[in-house]
Amino acid sequence: MTNASTSLLMAAALAAAGAAPPAMAQALSPAPVVAPGNALLTLSADGHSSRTPDLAVFSAGVTTQAKNASAALSENAERMNAVITALKASGIAERDIQTSNLSVNPVYGQPRADENGNVSGDPVIIGYQATNQVEVKQRKIGNYGKTIDTLVNAGANQVSGPSFQLDNPDAASDEARLEAMKKARARAELYAKAAGLTVKRILTISEGGGYAPQPMVMYARAEAMMAKAPSPVAAGEVQVGANVTVMFELGQ
Repeated sequence: MTNASTSLLMAAALAAAGAAPPAMAQALSPAPVVAPGNALLTLSADGHSSRTPDLAVFSAGVTTQAKNASAALSENAERMNAVITALKASGIAERDIQTSNLSVNPVYGQPRADENGNVSGDPVIIGYQATNQVEVKQRKIGNYGKTIDTLVNAGANQVSGPSFQLDNPDAASDEARLEAMKKARARAELYAKAAGLTVKRILTISEGGGYAPQPMVMYARAEAMMAKAPSPVAAGEVQVGANVTVMFELGQ
């Protein structure tokens, strides 16, 4: 079989498998072409923008324990209804309350010992634990501490958060993108000058990074939060980042 026949058979096999022949794949994503004597320069740069957060996201819930699963779940439902009622009474909209976890799990104790004090066998179930948690969006951050205190008084015994966020991060993200591109261009000019060249044009731009909400700060069990003074909260600032990778053409 000739080389030409072999190539035709390979191309046909690739087409039948739904894959493009190498020549077609290259045509779909051609490599950047520069003028003879010119050089390629690829740079990455970061940009950042800071904003005062306007959203606090936290988790609140109730954990109960009883001898059987039904009793644990029944008590949990009663206390959790009180917690959700307290959330709504504190000004949280229904659309900003979402169940994130509802579970019932056995609670294990140590295996029983025989008359000689020897312990053997698997752990025994001594009860059941029910947990119900909701994720809450607090849009009035100034009320966050008061809301947490209200929840604890209503029966919540698990609270974690907050994660301070931006409700609409688009403007801050665009500001970070502009800064990243400005840095990339400035560095390209610096390299070009050092090499005795000039920046002719931008060939490709790709973006990475982006807005990422802060992780939640975990609290201890809510019983430890029962204090006479409202829980203090400092929102600070959140930072939005952007990363760009830019390919420049340098020449005389």
